[in-house]
Formats: sequence, C-alpha cells, structure tokens
Amino acid sequence: MTSLLLRRTVAGLTVLATGLTLSSAAVAATGHREEKPVSASVVGSAEFVLPYYKDNDTRSFTFDAHGAPYSRPLPTIPTGLPTDAQGTITISHYSAERNITYTSKGSVDCLVTGPRTATLTAVITEVSPGGPPIVGHRIGLSVYDGGRDKGRSADRVGFSWNGVNLLPEGDAYPEEAPVGTCMAPAPYAPVTGGGYTVTHAELPPLPPTPDQHQPMRLPTSTADLDPS
Repeated sequence: MTSLLLRRTVAGLTVLATGLTLSSAAVAATGHREEKPVSASVVGSAEFVLPYYKDNDTRSFTFDAHGAPYSRPLPTIPTGLPTDAQGTITISHYSAERNITYTSKGSVDCLVTGPRTATLTAVITEVSPGGPPIVGHRIGLSVYDGGRDKGRSADRVGFSWNGVNLLPEGDAYPEEAPVGTCMAPAPYAPVTGGGYTVTHAELPPLPPTPDQHQPMRLPTSTADLDPS
C-alpha cells in the first residue's frame, strides 16, 4: 500500500513539474514575441492615374521607406523626432507626347503611419536628363493600402505637386509652397497596377535627455517656436 501511494505521489509530481516547465517555456516564448518591436514602413511599386487629368502617360512610385525614430538630430532638438525615417523613393513618368521616361530618386526623411495609411517625405537626390530641376527639394507623398489586391488594386497615392500645394497671392501665377517633413495631401490618385504595403507602428515616446533622464519637450505650437 505504501509503495503504491509512493508511486502515485512521484507520478503526480512528475506531471506537475512537466506542466510547469511547458508553461514557463510558453511564457518565455510569448515574452520573446512581445519584445520584438514593430517598425513602420511603406514598401512596393505601383502605377496610378490622375483622376482630374486624362492622358496617355504612365506614372509610378516605388517606395522602400522605413521608420527610424530619433535618428536625425536637429539644432534645437538633439534627440531628433519620432517621425524620423530612412529609405528611398523612385518616381517614374513616361511622357507619351515626348516619348521619353523621366525618373527621380529621393532619400526619405520622415514617415508617419496609421492603419493602412502613411504620409512620408523625401529630399530629391537625382533627376534624369530633361527632368525638372528639383534636386535638393523635399516632396510629400501619401499612401492608402487597400488590402490584398484582387484584380484591380484598391490602393491610392497622393503627392505634393501638380496643383495641390500652391501659394496663391494677388494676380500672379501661384508658386508651389515649400514642403515640410511628413506633409502631403490625402491619397487621391487611384492605383491601376501593382500595389503598396503599409505597416503601421505607433510613434515611440521621447527618449530621455543625456543629462536629465527626462523626456525632451518638442514644440507643440507656433508659440513654442518663437525664440523671444
């Protein structure tokens, strides 16, 4: 009787120990998955059309943009911004009238996302011969990720030229306004081929300053920018 009871006790303890081991492994595995940070990104390539201007041209954007928060220090904001980003964009425009394709490339400097949406900016670094003289200019772009494409894509794009970012003044022909970081219109142009994938990530909190271990305060209004 004593021997049988002892065997049952040992068996019960063995099962309990095995269960605890499996549970600990599951918790450790779950914890490991939770620690993996999510990085905002926009990737893909697609052609699109202008809804307000019909022609035979072919236009496309290619994005390889990734969030890199607090990686671009500014003179008064040494930590950089939560919207800092890196990556590249490529713009292609085939002109049917001239029978030539113009391309431009840019370096991404800002990216902010929401579910299925993104706004980014890039500074143009290269323009093919005959293209517009915009090297060094910042441009704004937006993306709507319509989900898994079935037949015709549901994605859309927007961009900060072709009449959507002007400075009307008097009777003069309106000039294009400068583009600030992460500034772009809503994605108004429907994609006709290809597609984009937007990975959303919340903007991370400000890191502590080197000497105070307190988050650095960013300007939140125009008054904050007044040096006086």
